[in-house]
Amino acid sequence: MTATRVLVLNSGSSSVKYQLLDMRDHSRLAVGLVERIGEDSSRRKHTHVVSGETREAEERIADHEAALKAMSEELARDGLGLDSPQLAAIGHRVVQGAGSFTEPTLIDDGVVAEIERLVPLAPLHNPAHLAGMRTALALRPDLPQVAVFDTAFHSTMPESAARYALDPAVADKYSIRRYGFHGTSHAYVSRVAAGLVGKAPEDANVIVLHLGNGASASAVRGGVCVDTSMGLTPLEGLVMGTRSGDLDPAVIFHLMRVGGMSVDEVDTLLNKKSGLLGLCGDNDMREIRRRVDEGDDRAKLAFDIYIHRLKKYIGAYYAVLGRVDAVVFTAGVGENASPVREAAVAGLEELGLAVDAELNAVRGDQPRLISPEGARVAVAVVPTDEELEIATQTYALATENS
Repeated sequence: MTATRVLVLNSGSSSVKYQLLDMRDHSRLAVGLVERIGEDSSRRKHTHVVSGETREAEERIADHEAALKAMSEELARDGLGLDSPQLAAIGHRVVQGAGSFTEPTLIDDGVVAEIERLVPLAPLHNPAHLAGMRTALALRPDLPQVAVFDTAFHSTMPESAARYALDPAVADKYSIRRYGFHGTSHAYVSRVAAGLVGKAPEDANVIVLHLGNGASASAVRGGVCVDTSMGLTPLEGLVMGTRSGDLDPAVIFHLMRVGGMSVDEVDTLLNKKSGLLGLCGDNDMREIRRRVDEGDDRAKLAFDIYIHRLKKYIGAYYAVLGRVDAVVFTAGVGENASPVREAAVAGLEELGLAVDAELNAVRGDQPRLISPEGARVAVAVVPTDEELEIATQTYALATENS
């Protein structure tokens, strides 16, 4: 029997998300989450998709090793255990691969060591990924395990886009450049969007707007990323739920010199207390829109700043690409907030961009066009599927090396 299942692991600082997929038809067999790892009361939730049964429990789960063992036990209860001969590989999401990893990579001791060396570039994420990897490798040392990097899709950017205007010696010494993030989402969504407009990915120019609590934009020419909004870290670019996005760097010096703030205080301000939350006290777009509709001035200003930044990036990436076949919205806000999509392209009719009000109001979980029939540039909504993208890349590499 040919093994066709892939387990996708996303190990966060205090959580593990997982999905088991069958690559014959891309169906989900099981999905689950273990969260609040290390706290007194951890929580786990597991769903056997085929039967629809969901099991939940609250108990202390001390670390990632215990979390993955709990996941393994849940899968085994459904007859989907890690010892199954139908399990072909395990795919691990890794946020930061820097210049070391530009494609999916089979995990070995050297790969683990290099991901560990990159921890200073992703101190909140890479240590958690490593914990998940080490535990999964201990559970199934005989199984191909693949690291899929958020940064890999953006590694194709030309130096003119990836480099900052810094002394190259300083930049190279400290690995300072634009890496970009959400790469698996941008890869998947740009490919699906090309199909929506009847083109092969290598023939389509697409602007992808991944709008969630974290948000990023990318310019994709012929299936290849040529620019993206996030930079050395996920702080740069669009206004986000709690992150400021683009900011004059001198603001940091001002806050430290005049405001007396420490490095850690500035870091916390820009990453956790800025963006929509900092502007109006809410980072949930649904609540912000409710407040806007009720005449709340703070919420309206926050929404207007969010849209202004978004529109600037659409225009900038239109200029970078020269020709655009589709502008596509994805992730939680992009897929569900019709007022955001409408406002983002309003006034850009001269660029061939518009949305059809009725199509834009439709909610659904399928890729769809929301631009008027015959529009010069398609505007689309494509639900992202990062787990499927990770599984696809993992399965391809595992079977290639089997």
